[in-house]
Amino acid sequence: MSNLRDIRRRIKSVKNTAQITKAMQMVAATKMRRAQQSALNLRPYATSLDDLASHLYANIGKDEISHPLLQGGTKSGKIAVVVITSEKGLCGPLNTNLLRDVVKADAADKVYISVGRKGRQLLARMKKNLLADFELKDSPTFAESKTISRFILQKFEENQFDRVEIYYNRFVNTLSQVATRYPVIPIGAGVLETARGLGETEKADRLEKKSAEKFPYNFEPDADVLLGKLLPYYVHLELYEKILESRASEHSARMVAMKNATDNAKQLIKDLTLEYNKARQASITNEILEIASAAATLG
Repeated sequence: MSNLRDIRRRIKSVKNTAQITKAMQMVAATKMRRAQQSALNLRPYATSLDDLASHLYANIGKDEISHPLLQGGTKSGKIAVVVITSEKGLCGPLNTNLLRDVVKADAADKVYISVGRKGRQLLARMKKNLLADFELKDSPTFAESKTISRFILQKFEENQFDRVEIYYNRFVNTLSQVATRYPVIPIGAGVLETARGLGETEKADRLEKKSAEKFPYNFEPDADVLLGKLLPYYVHLELYEKILESRASEHSARMVAMKNATDNAKQLIKDLTLEYNKARQASITNEILEIASAAATLG
């Protein structure tokens, strides 16, 4: 009987767990739809800005116009790595895969800026040079993300690093998220390389064709004034896009993880119920045999 009580207790415990994971799945699904829509809506605009930045980088006269965001710094020799992770767990291997790439590419000349609690915890535990850490809610606004990009631009102007790259999870679809490294500064320098690395052959071919088109730019107002406004905005938007992609990836991965957990719990309940029925049947059979044996003895 004690065995039957243990099985009943386990079935009740697993049912309670399944209810929790089912509720978390429904919450993640709701957040996932909003996050996916936000990321997908921004992509066409961000892609056009990528094309413009790549074209500027390839065609602008470096001798005529010298802008540090186009050329990168030349003094510190350091690289700033922005690591965008989730604030919470329970989203499968999403953060693990991304942080594995970050650690694999670690070097002495790198300083880190974390966006998300999971990345901050790993970098602090490994005692990396953590320049700053930021936290964002599930649905960050452009104004909120600009707090981070302003900090990056400020430290870049202070020559604390020469280049900036972002590690984030690129959203492909609900079942697929890709850990991605994206170079942001110098602007336009790594767009073509990143497109090829991600297997986006159509985008790579388009960028290569645009880069081959040589023609002078006429700036109105002055080139320094225009680029001084445009290029920082590019950094702001690129970081915001990567944050939205990361949030869409996070909620998608969590929804899938919770669905798998719920399905596994249901299967475990079936297995435990079958085990309980077998144990109960065996107990009843033993009782019948005992009664029959006693009756035969008395008769």
